[in-house]
Amino acid sequence: MRRVSKVAMAIGVACLPISAVASDDKATLPGVSVIHKGSTEKLPGAAANFTGTVTVEGRFQRDAPARIGGGTVTFAAGAHTAWHTHPLGQTLVVTRGHGYVQQWGQPAERFGPGDVVWIGPGVKHWHGAGPDEAMTHVALAESNNGQSVTWNELVSDAEYAEAVRNQAR
Repeated sequence: MRRVSKVAMAIGVACLPISAVASDDKATLPGVSVIHKGSTEKLPGAAANFTGTVTVEGRFQRDAPARIGGGTVTFAAGAHTAWHTHPLGQTLVVTRGHGYVQQWGQPAERFGPGDVVWIGPGVKHWHGAGPDEAMTHVALAESNNGQSVTWNELVSDAEYAEAVRNQAR
């Protein structure tokens, strides 16, 4: 009975509004932050990591214990990432246009607005816009020991052309 009472008490405390259990010291509260569209600088994708015109905005990475980070990435038609991996995987939420993702040694897959792409931990892959249409996605990845991505070689023009050649448009 004593164990049940402690569990019930813990659940009750967890359901209270934060103001009922926290002190007035606002510095101890985790807080909320909103990154408004257009409030951050649009940065060009680094030539070592991208082919074509790519812009990144709304980037975020929070301090530990949080591990999630990401940003909104826009690829001009034909633009794409280099081959890369993520230690804890990556999620892409496609917001505009159509694009492709390809795992090393596998055929590419086409995706479009509203699709969610999951790339597993350590999977070597690339992603980007199709040859005829720009594409935007929100990219999310968790960091492991401060690292969320390992960049590899650029995708060759021949690799990209072969990957998108047989895909429905």
